[in-house]
Amino acid sequence: MSVGAERKGEEEGGHGGIPRAVFVEDVDEFMKKSENTSAEVVLKRFDELYNKYKFMEANLVQKKKRLRNQIPDIQKSLDVVTFLRSKQDSEGPLSTHFLLSDAVYASASFSPSDTVLLWLGANVMLEYPLDKAVALLTKNLQGASTSLQQAEEDLDYLKEQCTTIEVGMARVYNWDVKERRKAKEKKH
Repeated sequence: MSVGAERKGEEEGGHGGIPRAVFVEDVDEFMKKSENTSAEVVLKRFDELYNKYKFMEANLVQKKKRLRNQIPDIQKSLDVVTFLRSKQDSEGPLSTHFLLSDAVYASASFSPSDTVLLWLGANVMLEYPLDKAVALLTKNLQGASTSLQQAEEDLDYLKEQCTTIEVGMARVYNWDVKERRKAKEKKH
């Protein structure tokens, strides 16, 4: 079996597509497997998997940071659209203050409307009816929250796999040192 995927179910994809690291309990038995021709080969395979884990971890940390920044923005947009929907039937203009740039605010008065413009990113802004805007923002908020939770779970799983592979590397390295000493003592 390879160092990567071992269990079936979580075996093939691991957790969120992250391959599962093999826990090397008995190094002598592990090194007798046909694909483990030498300690160097095994250590190289382990090191490659470890580097993959670290790459995945860096990507997940970035994703988690992006989502943590995105969720409050979505929530603020949802709050504003919900407020506009509650004021939709009011008489007369509404007044507000809004942020133009850092520490620069402007005042505005506007008539209630049944539509709102939502900034979707990538230089795209679309006009939505208030009810559809609330539904879209609610869906986006739930999706971002679910993605954040999944990223946190994936990071925890990755940390476990890194620890497992580090222990495996140490055990195989120590086994190799022990075997070399035995071979050296047999020569003398």
